Amino acid sequence: MRLHYPLLLALSCLLAAPAAVRAATLPPATAASATPPAFLTDIEGAQALDWVHAQNAHTFGLLEHDPRYAGFAADALAIAQSTDRIPVPMVLGDQVYNFWQDAQHRHGIWRRTDLASYRTATPAWHTVLDLDALSAAEHVNWVWKGADCEEPDERRCVLLLSNGGEDATTAREFDLPDASFVPGGFLLPHSKQTTAWEGPNTLLVVRDWGPGTMTASGYGFVVKRLQRGQTLDQASEVARGMAADIADTPEVMVDGDGHREALIQRAVSFFESQYRQVTPHGLVPLPLPPKTVVVGLVQGRLVAKLNQAWQPATGPRVPSGSLAALDAAHPDAPPQLVFAPGPRQSVEAEAVGVTRSRIVAAIYDNVRGSAVSFAPGLNGTWTAHRLPLPDDVSVSLVDTDPRSDRAFLQVTGFLTPSQLWLTDAAQGSAAMVKALPAQFDAGGLVVEQLEATSNDGTRIPYFVVHRRDLKRDGSNPTELTAYGGFGVSMTPLYSGAIGRLWLARGGVYVLANIRGGGEFGPAWHEAGRKTHRQRVFDDFDAVGRDLIARGITSTRRLGIRGRSNGGLLMGVEFTQHPELWRAAIIGVPLLDMEHFETMAAGASWVDEYGSMSVPAEAAFLRSISPLQNLRPGVAYPEPFIFTSTKDDRVGPVHARRFAWRLTQLGVPFLYYEDTEGGHAGTANLAEIAHEQALEATYLARRLVD
Repeated sequence: MRLHYPLLLALSCLLAAPAAVRAATLPPATAASATPPAFLTDIEGAQALDWVHAQNAHTFGLLEHDPRYAGFAADALAIAQSTDRIPVPMVLGDQVYNFWQDAQHRHGIWRRTDLASYRTATPAWHTVLDLDALSAAEHVNWVWKGADCEEPDERRCVLLLSNGGEDATTAREFDLPDASFVPGGFLLPHSKQTTAWEGPNTLLVVRDWGPGTMTASGYGFVVKRLQRGQTLDQASEVARGMAADIADTPEVMVDGDGHREALIQRAVSFFESQYRQVTPHGLVPLPLPPKTVVVGLVQGRLVAKLNQAWQPATGPRVPSGSLAALDAAHPDAPPQLVFAPGPRQSVEAEAVGVTRSRIVAAIYDNVRGSAVSFAPGLNGTWTAHRLPLPDDVSVSLVDTDPRSDRAFLQVTGFLTPSQLWLTDAAQGSAAMVKALPAQFDAGGLVVEQLEATSNDGTRIPYFVVHRRDLKRDGSNPTELTAYGGFGVSMTPLYSGAIGRLWLARGGVYVLANIRGGGEFGPAWHEAGRKTHRQRVFDDFDAVGRDLIARGITSTRRLGIRGRSNGGLLMGVEFTQHPELWRAAIIGVPLLDMEHFETMAAGASWVDEYGSMSVPAEAAFLRSISPLQNLRPGVAYPEPFIFTSTKDDRVGPVHARRFAWRLTQLGVPFLYYEDTEGGHAGTANLAEIAHEQALEATYLARRLVD
């Protein structure tokens, strides 16, 4: 199975709430009044949406009437809808597919061309599916969520379509040559679900099959085999996990030699899984350690990214952070070490792919990327070849073709417009096939990589993008961002919105590589997990203090921004160090850490954050939870809080409760809840541009004025 999603690299910018529902003269909240009202948890209830619309109206009235907003909005929309964006390729059969949105295609079109045409400046695209037309015909706000295509032929796909952007989808079979939905084909109604093609007429499916089939996290744990022509209630069970799991997920991999492996991944926690092969004789466990992600199949070998050290029953120890290969036909044989990272190196599972005869991976060294192909050799050895790409950039894997040794890679940097490179992993060659035109004038800008010292002495690297003639007198408006969780690495990225709306107007942009991420391998993540998470927060404010000490900025000119787990980070920094920041953008956030396990998909993140059922972890969560640590009489900066009604992953209740508590404390804030978009926050390019313009206006009001 290769599940293709559109690559949407959209970065955003900020917002508050109306006087009618918020009085600055309210007395300090009592214990009783500190309990958020129940109506806020009724996601699409009339009273809740009335409250949301009132907050939005106040925010729009304030920010959209700022004289700078119109210019920000025009620039942001021009960048978002620019027709010279790189059309991100999906290789299916002998065609290149692309999902595309622009001013004429709000919902988007799925289109295709051949490789030769794709490589030209003006490819001859043929529309395969028009989501705008489909949405109009069916009166549904369809949002593209990807295509699961049957291998090796890749003639039939299951298209995943979401109503409004939520994670739950409707799955519909689609014929690629005919460019049409298959009459009487597979149709799986609305659910959080995953499919995998076991054969041209058979799907492995995990979804909501009815009572007792969903985990506490809101995902399925029963995998069934659905044959063509069967109804859902006729599907036969293949695997069953437990309600306490995160999810059970089927995956079918087919390599360039025709080997086929069907696997069931039972995620017992967010980072720990049990893999089982689906065989004619039942399920066979793979002898992999729990913190492993299987990322591909090449020449009959399963490729695994290890997030813990592994001492197999036979063979040498495999270090944490490594890539290893396992003989799928003889999984008990000694594994083969493909790549072991050094102390400042890392590779993420999402950055690994397979071609017909190679593994292709993006390898980072001190947060600088490269691309390497690995070829199997004699006696279980693998040979590494660095692909000829530019230096000092970020490298990401876009798509690989298992029928050839071609792979598409993206190269980008803060001041380097994104480039698409086509490589031949077997030949070791690479050629740039697309380049994004510059979206802002970077002539007077430079990038520095600096380090701050955290409370425990750990050196925390961070990037600073600023004008070459920067005066280090503390006068520079500065936006500081980070993520700090789930082993996710934050690397340099070209953003026209940040460039034109912030950097070109004299702002400084800072990206911090704090612990909790994966920039230096699994140990960097483990150092900030669960009750160690205060290190993440300490790392972040250490970078803020370092920026001030160097004269790059000052507390008067320093703002912070983060989304999702990064929104939690901003919420904690807002409550722990309100004196350090003058602006805080808190996007699609987790903020009620005492109750996150019972909200949306929150139970799935216990392995990252801890659980209220464990006394030591509960005490820590109470100590850092932004909602519960808001206090009367504290001089908080006015934050901009952003969420989405359709977010069924984190959910909008965190943000709503936080905003309500600020109302009780008489703290000014800006709040914006998009009524569609899901956890991405926005569903189309116009909404992305609108949010970016709001955020840019907020930052200008707080940090420039």
